[in-house]
Amino acid sequence: MRFAFIREHRSRWSIESLCRVLRVSTRGYRAWISRPVCQRQRTDLKVLAHIREHFVLSNSTYG
Repeated sequence: MRFAFIREHRSRWSIESLCRVLRVSTRGYRAWISRPVCQRQRTDLKVLAHIREHFVLSNSTYG
């Protein structure tokens, strides 16, 4: 959660400042960024894409 917060707010504040305030290392953040997406996240993204597609095809009535 901390690393995701840093990623979302890095345009406003420096990564170093955010890491210091959240008490995480910049090295840990950069390692988190460079990790590939896990299989579960890839599957979740595929399912989400299908849900969104069907929502559009049903004239925004599905779900």
